[in-house]
Amino acid sequence: MTNYNAIIIDDEKNVQEALKILLQRNCPNINICDTASSASQGRELLNQWDVQLIFLDISMPGENGFDFLDSIPKEDYAIIFTTAYEEYALRAIKTNAIDYLLKPIDAEELKVAVTKATSLLDLRMQNHDMQKTYGESLNNLTLQANEGFVFAPKITVIEKFGFKIIEVDKIRYIEADGAYSVIHLSGLDNVVSSKPVGDIEKILDPSMFVRIHKSTLINLNFLRGFSSFEGNYAILDDQTELAISRRKYNEFKEAVSKYSKSIE
Repeated sequence: MTNYNAIIIDDEKNVQEALKILLQRNCPNINICDTASSASQGRELLNQWDVQLIFLDISMPGENGFDFLDSIPKEDYAIIFTTAYEEYALRAIKTNAIDYLLKPIDAEELKVAVTKATSLLDLRMQNHDMQKTYGESLNNLTLQANEGFVFAPKITVIEKFGFKIIEVDKIRYIEADGAYSVIHLSGLDNVVSSKPVGDIEKILDPSMFVRIHKSTLINLNFLRGFSSFEGNYAILDDQTELAISRRKYNEFKEAVSKYSKSIE
């Protein structure tokens, strides 16, 4: 088992101590070098220790977690955000496929996040392109947080063996493939995501993307028609026909009506 050095950056001492105890009990391969109560103290720790993993609070006085991230060579580390529920922040984190833990931190969720973060860190260290993509994803995260995007123009997709950043306006439709999702892109190869359709749907603009079936999500920008011959179908600009379920039919009609009015 590979061991990793970690630091905790959180302005709440009780959270620092609780996380240390959880890590000692559940993640024996994680060595907590030290803790910091601010972004500036966190940077000092990075200069003092050979760190691979950072547990980073979002809401801190002065510089918040995103500010801190923007001030370090972030792609060199595995980052796990720790946060109370903040909708805008969580959407930004999920959009860019960064690991996070909600406070109060659950032991099982901690183990899963640590395993995932360190595994991807090991893969990144062996693959320059993956490391570059991860760095770009973190840059997109801080940009989204600082600019206040509700729905970002780019999302990071976790594939089986890495990451891929895709532009949202190039997504034609997404369909389920078991526990995975196939993202069909305009003029590009398809991307297979390790996340289900429902998880991806949550980070996309609902005024642009509509679920027409339990297994299909379409981008209304590519919708060109509708057919009710032998069933209901959405027709895309390349003549792809996608089935609309009876349960989703009214929702589809309402979404198309709202979308049409928005571009008049």
